[in-house]
Amino acid sequence: MKVFRSHTGLVAPMDRANVDTDAIIPKQFLKSIKRSGFGQNLFDEWRYMDHGEPGVDNTRRPLNPNFVLNQARYLGATVLLARKNFGCGSSREHAPWALQQFGFKVIVAPSFADIFFNNCFKNGLLPIVLAEPEVNQLFDTLFATPGLKLHIDLARQVVEVPGAESYRFEVEEHRKQSLLNGWDEIGLSLLQADKIRAYEVARQIKEPWIFS
Repeated sequence: MKVFRSHTGLVAPMDRANVDTDAIIPKQFLKSIKRSGFGQNLFDEWRYMDHGEPGVDNTRRPLNPNFVLNQARYLGATVLLARKNFGCGSSREHAPWALQQFGFKVIVAPSFADIFFNNCFKNGLLPIVLAEPEVNQLFDTLFATPGLKLHIDLARQVVEVPGAESYRFEVEEHRKQSLLNGWDEIGLSLLQADKIRAYEVARQIKEPWIFS
């Protein structure tokens, strides 16, 4: 997992509550056994005017000009500003994969569905919970400020509007350290490699018949 310490990026709005994981990455794209290639189908049913299927050339598909991520103002956005209960619905880990592979590094919202929230941290995507009035204020600033960028400092746990407001967020310490150091669950296990090896050596001496 990549190290995450701070990030400054263009912000895009997802101005609707209860965005579920089937909207984030529709079910027909879950057939792949790979962990890559999902970004092109992020919000597929909202981004395109036709029905998408795996393996289709998306460059030939008609885009929905009214969908926010298709608007020139938000092209290249890496911070998604969302409403409450983002990521609800089924527990598919493909949802944070799709968001991340599209280019998002941070999602800011008043609340997230629990499983989606956990899956974000496991994959190096930072979900930030701010109070609803703070999120409302950020939406107002975003709509009034073309090209708005936010600066996120994980070590200090702040979201900053350059030259203006800053917002403090909470994050559990072990999740924070995992992102700051780039440790996924396998990486955390490997931190105990010496103890694991010592255990295996001791077990071979104590129970040699298991290894014969």
